[in-house]
Amino acid sequence: MSAIVWIAVVSLLSWLWLSLCQGFFWRTDVRLPPRDDPGVWPSVAVVVPARDEAEVLPLSLPSLLAQDYPGRAEVFLVDDGSTDGTGEVARELAARTGGLPLTVGSPGEPPAGWTGKLWAVRHGIGLARAREPEFLLLTDADIAHAPDSLRTLVAAARTGGFDMVSQMARLRVESLWERLVVPAFVYFFAQLYPFRWIGRRGSRTAAAAGGCVLLRAGAAERARIPDAIRHAVIDDVALARAVKGGGGHIWLGLAERVDSVRPYPRLHDLWRMVSRSAYAQLRHNPLLLLGTVAGLALVYLVPPAAVVAGAVAGSAATMAAGALAWAVMTATYLPMLRYYGQPLWLAPLLPFTAFLYLLMTVDSAVQHYRGRGAAWKGRTYARPGAVPDEG
Repeated sequence: MSAIVWIAVVSLLSWLWLSLCQGFFWRTDVRLPPRDDPGVWPSVAVVVPARDEAEVLPLSLPSLLAQDYPGRAEVFLVDDGSTDGTGEVARELAARTGGLPLTVGSPGEPPAGWTGKLWAVRHGIGLARAREPEFLLLTDADIAHAPDSLRTLVAAARTGGFDMVSQMARLRVESLWERLVVPAFVYFFAQLYPFRWIGRRGSRTAAAAGGCVLLRAGAAERARIPDAIRHAVIDDVALARAVKGGGGHIWLGLAERVDSVRPYPRLHDLWRMVSRSAYAQLRHNPLLLLGTVAGLALVYLVPPAAVVAGAVAGSAATMAAGALAWAVMTATYLPMLRYYGQPLWLAPLLPFTAFLYLLMTVDSAVQHYRGRGAAWKGRTYARPGAVPDEG
């Protein structure tokens, strides 16, 4: 057998293993676990870090203030050095819509070793501490919640005995590029962190979706959140690892009524979203980068390339192996497209989207070595260890 046939066969075997042995990552039925009315509802503090979010707050903040929650709940929005009047917009929305009490605070610029978001979260948790909440809901400023979102999160945590319950908000898919890239983003995330493994006691897999994280205040204190992860660019995964590493029981699944309202209409917008943290995900390790590029090429690019190469060379074996691998890949992507309500003909285009992600990952490394890595909203963060540890 020629080398191209062997490569195509290895790609096919990789897809068979991924589809059957990687926690059935491609299934989209991991939703909030069964939940009962706790009777006495615990107090909750909702912490919202916000930097230059005046445009999206009118679409998201009223949904938090309007939560139908039977217990005591309060919203703490932390204005992280905004220049667009984010804090003023939040106060105006609260005065106009009413609902849960809102406190707007500002922590000032983050010290060395802190990301801006986690510095804001720290300030928000500090403001909430005086209320002694049992739970903290950490949610982003671009996330809109259904009226019963807080109620269902708390009920799920109480019923299942979870220290952390996180939902991956449904991202916007309206533009052409959003349709091509966004469902694949969630698909790739689930492939790296299978949701079924995350919720299993004894499993080492840990991840969260930073847009919607309900966390027991006691678990946050035991894990020293957010101080223990203050430098993390991928803060949601770092948060989950810290909580699980401290003995906490965590859960992550797909959201049903929690949505991101932030638009990514252009490829450039989506490119920045992915590339700002892709190399950080690889711990800024060139060898991991090379392995990731090779892995993406083998798993996602080889199948269609083998079909074309087999057709040109007249090799039925090459074509068959490539076509079967492509078919398995396509089949595993269909549930995610259905979850996002997208046309199923997008599924065979997954290799093209994977190639875009490969380029985004390489660009992330290039920007890092140019000193512009992990740049977001006017800030650029050094890799961990490049700044003094303040303890």
